[in-house]
Amino acid sequence: MRILLLALRRLAASLPTLLLILVGLFLLLQLAPGDTVDALVAQMGGGDPAMIEQLRSFYGLDAPVLVQLGRYLLRLVTLDLGFSAIYGKPVADVILERLPVTLLLMATALSFAFAAGMGLGVVAARRVNRWPDSLISTLGLVFYATPSFWFGMMGIVVFAVRLSWLPAGGFEEIGSGNEGLTRVLDIAWHLVLPVATLALTYLATYLRIMRASMLEVMTLDFVRTARAKGLGETAVVLRHVLRNALLPGVTLMGLQAGTMLGGSVVVESVFALPGLGRLAYESVVQRDVNTLLGIVFVSALLVIAINFIVDMLYAKLDPRIVTGS
Repeated sequence: MRILLLALRRLAASLPTLLLILVGLFLLLQLAPGDTVDALVAQMGGGDPAMIEQLRSFYGLDAPVLVQLGRYLLRLVTLDLGFSAIYGKPVADVILERLPVTLLLMATALSFAFAAGMGLGVVAARRVNRWPDSLISTLGLVFYATPSFWFGMMGIVVFAVRLSWLPAGGFEEIGSGNEGLTRVLDIAWHLVLPVATLALTYLATYLRIMRASMLEVMTLDFVRTARAKGLGETAVVLRHVLRNALLPGVTLMGLQAGTMLGGSVVVESVFALPGLGRLAYESVVQRDVNTLLGIVFVSALLVIAINFIVDMLYAKLDPRIVTGS
């Protein structure tokens, strides 16, 4: 119960931040040239001034900025994200169509990065200052220093174009009519390159954090006591070191949820995935303010939810968080 109360307090503290983000983004978008009507008129190949004014009045863009902001916040109280003029449907429907792709990409990439990074970090710490440690640390530095879009493009060139092992893009085979397990395997096959591209940078971070944390925990008194009692090295690592060394990695997972959402914009654009990241890019280009604000709102809720789960997990791993000791 105390764990839940702690997480709820942190959840409540994040709501003002969400409001500030939405207000700040709304005001910032007003500084950009053009608006939704300009994008619509450009798609139609032009229009007369009377029609343009009617469209601005219909979408409420002729009102002062603060009035538009007030209307948007009032709608948001009822979870009404507004209407997308570009897509011709409610923003909630547009986002719900794209959300599963981004959630699947993020969950898979984050899980792979965390598991692989933690595993490699443990190996590097167990073989510190030897060739496995040097090799893993060098690979981690290369992964961290290389932009994700470069990994994506090189992956397409090597594995899709030259070797023809993997698809170059897309979420699934269009028009294949796959169902059930066949469709699941097809989607998984298409996500191999995007997941690897998004995960490698974060894998390098988890690797270095886990290595440093393992080396620090292994010098503590309770670890020396466990060894003095005759426990084998593997038992010491699994029973005593690993649980305490995981704490920084778990914390980092919550912090990186937001940056991974930002990274999905690049990855989804490179691999033509129909997710929130690509939708955000298209919304910026087309000046679709309602859709962009809706994406930010949903993304912020996702980050808050992930951090809520991380807080619960962190308190479970380290009971001192709850007791305050």
